[in-house]
Amino acid sequence: ALHVRNDHGNVQYRIDGVILPEAISGFWTSIDTRFIDKIDFATGALPAQYGLRTAGVVNIQTKEGLVKPGGQLSFMMGSHNTYQPSAQFFGTVGNFGYYISGSYLSNRLGIENSLPTRNANHDDTKQTRSFSDFSYFLDDNTRLGLMLGTYNGKFQIPTNPDQAIRFSLAGVSDTTTGFTALPSSQVNERQTEVNRFYVLSLQKTVENLDYQVSLFHQYSSLHFTPDPLGDLIFNGVASNSLRSNSANGLQLDASYKLNESNTLRFGGGYIRQLTKSINDVSVFPVDAAGNQTSTNPFTVTDNSSKVGQIASVYLQDEWRIDPKLTANYGIRFDHVDAFTNEQQLSPRLNAAYKLTDDTSLHAGYSRYFTPPPQELASQQSINLYTGTTNQAAVPISDTVKAERTNYYDVGVTQKVTSHLTLAADTYYKNIRNLLDEGQFGQALILSPFNYAKGYAQGLELSANYTNNNWSGFANFAYQKAQGKNIISSQSLFGADKLAYIANHYIYLDHNQTYTMSGGVSYRFGSSQISSDAIFGSGLRATGTDGVPNGTSLPNYKVFNMAFTHSWKSTPIGDIEWRLAALNLFDETYLLRDGSGVGVGAPQYGARRTFFTGITTSF
Repeated sequence: ALHVRNDHGNVQYRIDGVILPEAISGFWTSIDTRFIDKIDFATGALPAQYGLRTAGVVNIQTKEGLVKPGGQLSFMMGSHNTYQPSAQFFGTVGNFGYYISGSYLSNRLGIENSLPTRNANHDDTKQTRSFSDFSYFLDDNTRLGLMLGTYNGKFQIPTNPDQAIRFSLAGVSDTTTGFTALPSSQVNERQTEVNRFYVLSLQKTVENLDYQVSLFHQYSSLHFTPDPLGDLIFNGVASNSLRSNSANGLQLDASYKLNESNTLRFGGGYIRQLTKSINDVSVFPVDAAGNQTSTNPFTVTDNSSKVGQIASVYLQDEWRIDPKLTANYGIRFDHVDAFTNEQQLSPRLNAAYKLTDDTSLHAGYSRYFTPPPQELASQQSINLYTGTTNQAAVPISDTVKAERTNYYDVGVTQKVTSHLTLAADTYYKNIRNLLDEGQFGQALILSPFNYAKGYAQGLELSANYTNNNWSGFANFAYQKAQGKNIISSQSLFGADKLAYIANHYIYLDHNQTYTMSGGVSYRFGSSQISSDAIFGSGLRATGTDGVPNGTSLPNYKVFNMAFTHSWKSTPIGDIEWRLAALNLFDETYLLRDGSGVGVGAPQYGARRTFFTGITTSF
């Protein structure tokens, strides 16, 4: 997942100003970078127009509306039997603009390897994506738009060889003798993910008023298929789980230029969701001490559904006090009625001051309200599993609550020369009902839970350099995020872990104290060579002292290189060839060891990998 300033997910995507409906979390995203013409990323103390998902906002401008009709055909291949053909077509005909793209991806490293080997076992993936964006101008001030997107992904779940059997299954395994007819290297678990969305928008300008109103529909599902024998032998549970989410909604965003100094922005949105959870869970019976009492499993049917609603409104004023000072102040109201029924009034205040032509300062405060993802918040039917190998150690599970945050952000940008720009930013988040997510049990589906309170703080430094054919960047980040006292979804945890966290702050599992990255590129003629590197101090793990997330994994360093060359105006159009080497020095590094809170399995970073691709534009 994409982690921004120690948040787990909580990222909002907007395409041409429209919020992309939230899909069920899986291994990949439905967004294909091919349709992006320009991208902006915002984080920190955001103004009132941004709500619900606020760790970061990814604003994407598509290639729709490019005047000259054309397109691209691409093909990429590389390590792990990777091949990926893709195509895109765009242009404008009179008042009608269009952009259409599609891609197919197949490789043998769909998910992070659970072993430090070069190739993962049982890790094939096949994925298709499509995106279309159409627009029609009714007049110079009125635009109709239609966006369509689809994603389908199929994944094998990597196996972990040489695991000891834990449960006896009639005719297949026996814990007494150690016999098994199915070694763990042959376990066959799979996951299928689907996402599709449709957005119809009207944009209109009436004198000083600009507005956009959008209707949208989104459907996503995630289906985990267990190995009916292997999961019982090694885990005691084989859970065939399907979760789906269907959402319909309305979004309105408007701006009104009140005068030369003030621009008002206002709007809101409404979402109605239907989530379904369908589970057929094979388990063994156990006695009061938790010992298996039969080698014959039985199936528990655990189905549920929920209708939820989210409504939001906001009002803000961007006030240009003088040429050097701009203030943005506003307020928004959010209400959620799903597994939890809550609301919050959230004030926002930001200011930017241009100290000199080369020095800019900014500071802000934002109050955030983050509802739990509805499709992940279904309460488990704990009593159904009493007396089975899937019974909870803690037989209670309070409802997941909305997170409430006071967010403070201060930063400075300094233009040192015409080629070099430096920036520094620091932030602090005071959090109540801190939301986190983890993988619990065999199905690779994330489930949310709350810490009663928590905080996150950090410092970010960056540098950007451009000079003729040279360009480069460098980033440094320090961050710390901790939570205390788990107050929801307690059945997902052991009693000893809950008792410790109730009285101690612990690090969040995705906390990485130090992160550094940098890169340089040089363009010569029709070619460009580039290199970049990333350093991480390591994510969290549970050490030998048993403190949850009490230690960090070893640091890692990854170096990458790429080369591109272009041929212009050939008989088949402009051609670009690319060659990339990732993890150039073939470092073996552990992302997670499976011991962190809500971390289900070990994950290693990809070993040295090569890709080559060619694109023709016409």
